Amino acid sequence: MVRSHWLQEALATDTDVAPQLEGDLQADVCIVGGGYTGLWTAIRLKERDPSLAVVLIEADICGGGASGRNGGFVLSWWAKFSSLKKLCGGEEAVRLAKASEAAVSEISTFCQTHGIDAHYRYHGWLWAATSLAQIGAWDAVIDDLDHYGVHPFLSLSPEEVAQRSGSPTHLAGVFEPTAAIVQPALLARGLRRIALKLGVRIFERSAMTALERQTPPRVRTAHGSVTAERVVLALNAWAARLPEIKRALVVIASDIVATEPIPDRLTKIGWRDGLAISDSRLLVNYYRTTHDGRIAFGKGGGTLAFGGRVGAQFEGASPRAAEVTASLRALYPSLVDVPVKSSWTGPIDRTMSGLPVFGRLGGRPDILYGVGYSGNGVGPSFVGGRILASLALGLADEWASAGLVQAPLGSFPPEPFRFVGGLVVRAAVARKERAEDAGRHPDAVTMRLAGLAPAGLVPIQEKAGYTPLETGKRKTGGSSHPEKDLRQHAAP
Repeated sequence: MVRSHWLQEALATDTDVAPQLEGDLQADVCIVGGGYTGLWTAIRLKERDPSLAVVLIEADICGGGASGRNGGFVLSWWAKFSSLKKLCGGEEAVRLAKASEAAVSEISTFCQTHGIDAHYRYHGWLWAATSLAQIGAWDAVIDDLDHYGVHPFLSLSPEEVAQRSGSPTHLAGVFEPTAAIVQPALLARGLRRIALKLGVRIFERSAMTALERQTPPRVRTAHGSVTAERVVLALNAWAARLPEIKRALVVIASDIVATEPIPDRLTKIGWRDGLAISDSRLLVNYYRTTHDGRIAFGKGGGTLAFGGRVGAQFEGASPRAAEVTASLRALYPSLVDVPVKSSWTGPIDRTMSGLPVFGRLGGRPDILYGVGYSGNGVGPSFVGGRILASLALGLADEWASAGLVQAPLGSFPPEPFRFVGGLVVRAAVARKERAEDAGRHPDAVTMRLAGLAPAGLVPIQEKAGYTPLETGKRKTGGSSHPEKDLRQHAAP
């Protein structure tokens, strides 16, 4: 199997492999999934009650899924505050967003305390516009936050945005200081080590083959089973195969390329720190540097899964490497000659709201799930682990009653309509964003179809009430001369 650059780097110094599950076990809690959500849940459970018998099974190796191949952005939920408010109400949205903000520093502290060298860099996130149409994508969120007296974003001038990003193709933006980047696979493997140290029994290469909904429930694998008082399903996109979940998710790939190390070139253009950057497309571009001076550049909106089946097309090298590389070179024309060293792909479990949900599968208190991070899971999974641990322990605290604990929301069409419709909508979004890059107004049909897309990393301007190509005059980094900006800086 072709692994992500992140996981290859992590496994170069961590070759430990847990055994496969063989035979029948009993446990207090069985966690299915060895990514961030499963590992944080396991760690939280053992911290709360060291006597608990916790078993974790993973189909591959811990960190082999999304947790070992994402962009490594450790973000809060502030950019998604409007959606959070709609789901949970204003006060609860503020509480959860503040918890997600605190998680960014708490993960850093956890790594320091436990000796996890995950290349954690706490240099913030730039929410940028790379076409005129994207300017002001943040305005509706900031207006909502102003109402609650919360101000997590700092206004930047267009000059500051271009300087911090290292490229004049970045026209405007706002900055969230409480964000970080991390080498995601090193974090996942570090969490695995601490979970084992706390007494969690981990079995790798032990995929769940059946979930028997008896009392107590039983999880079966090819060579064994775990019967537990509580089962926690931390499956990420692979949860789309569950009947109660599948209509609440659409599974779509995100693809990343990594360059050769170019530390001197990065210093020359002014991208000197661990700033995380993403633009305001729905098919988002997201990018950051690495500890050894590479650029890791990702792009959303790749392969769609039919029926939620996460198969071989979501593994290995990116089939869109050339397209992703072209986007990198368009945004950083001064680096057009820099070679791309590697690429990889992976699935995103996107919900209608762009936010995860947690709850009791089929209403059962003994089978729990957390799903739907929609491309922003590194930081929020820390909160998700708290929620799932409290649910598993049967507590009545602020985590078990959090606003995101509810039945899966939204309902995508059944197959084959979801797949075919997804292709049509994705193509419309791509047409819309190409037109906006060129300074043109997309046609009405394209706009209407693109408006059917679920929320992504950042809000969709049209749904927030802003008109593309007419924004950008607000205090948050916009220009009072949009036509001039477009002629000078519009990304290809």
